[in-house]
Amino acid sequence: MSHIDDLIRDLCPDGVEHKLLKDLVRIKNGRDFKHLKQGDIPVYGSGGVISYVNESASEGPSVLIPRKGSLNKIYFVEGPFWTVDTIFYTEISSQLEPKYFYYYLQTLHLEKMNQAGGVPSLAQRTLNELHIPTPPILIQREIARVLDQFSQLKAELETELEAELEARQHQFTYYRDHIVAGSQNVQLVPIKDIGELQRGRRFTRNDMVDEGIPAIHYGEIYTTYGHKTDSATSFVKEEIEPQLRFAQPGDVIIAAVGETVADIGTGVAWLGTTPVAYHDDSFALHHEQDPRYISHALRTSEYHRQKDRFVSRAKVKRLPSRGIEQIKIPLPTLDEQRRIADILDDFDALVNDLTSGLPAEVEARRKQYEYYRDRLLTFPEMK
Repeated sequence: MSHIDDLIRDLCPDGVEHKLLKDLVRIKNGRDFKHLKQGDIPVYGSGGVISYVNESASEGPSVLIPRKGSLNKIYFVEGPFWTVDTIFYTEISSQLEPKYFYYYLQTLHLEKMNQAGGVPSLAQRTLNELHIPTPPILIQREIARVLDQFSQLKAELETELEAELEARQHQFTYYRDHIVAGSQNVQLVPIKDIGELQRGRRFTRNDMVDEGIPAIHYGEIYTTYGHKTDSATSFVKEEIEPQLRFAQPGDVIIAAVGETVADIGTGVAWLGTTPVAYHDDSFALHHEQDPRYISHALRTSEYHRQKDRFVSRAKVKRLPSRGIEQIKIPLPTLDEQRRIADILDDFDALVNDLTSGLPAEVEARRKQYEYYRDRLLTFPEMK
């Protein structure tokens, strides 16, 4: 960092000139590749490499900028490539080091420049008006070299941490299965004898608002929430309240529909202080047990082994209430349920909680990298 600071002081004593992107870079549209033969040249879309062909649109190096879809996924390509129409490629002037340009674009968070209400999209005119700091090429290359080293170290550390996280998650699954199963003296009870299942009522994407009635969509049960929550991430219009159905504090809401068999049947314990609306592709289990324990039990391997027998195997998988009701789970005393839930909650926080444990360590390393990257790429503008 100090070496680059010295270079900037020596070579840019009056600041760094900021130029319009259109004066430094030519943005090119991608094209269809279906007329091409298979080969070893990568074809990029906004989500990454989608195929390989025998011809290139450019020989590189180039920075690829999504036009539609995942606007935050910017790619640096060293050699030949082809792009489809969901992603731009760039022809970069000699005033810009391509890798420097790539790193600088990452600081701009292009996803915030979305200009569409549906599929996120970017227009060339928006990109062309971006201001790019353009220090001497020597400084650009040195910044790119340092950030290459940072990126490699970050990637290696993240790989190690994520491998450790995956190992801990497998360990937690084993531990949860073991502790919920308990001793042979614990009675196995069908869910129909534990409480009452009640289907939710429909609300649609058009009913969603930024502020309104707290609501849980069935898909959020296996994509957003863990085994418990005391707050909803979605809200629906207050005027549709009469047509909604609400789970009460302590209920466990169970997903009944999903794209995979593994998604279905998972539950989230509602620990909020007020009722929450829930979707008609889910069920609420009203009961008098510890909700955290019940939710943990609905995530064990044995529960899902039983559940799999009742899931319909169409493209969209469904689990009927009569299937859930027949599944048996261990039901110890209420005090024992609370003890088990406390133990598993602590372990779950260590493994999965975004504010503690390994996920927090991974996120901290990413933020540290982004801080140094942004600092390296921030310059006083020439007056």
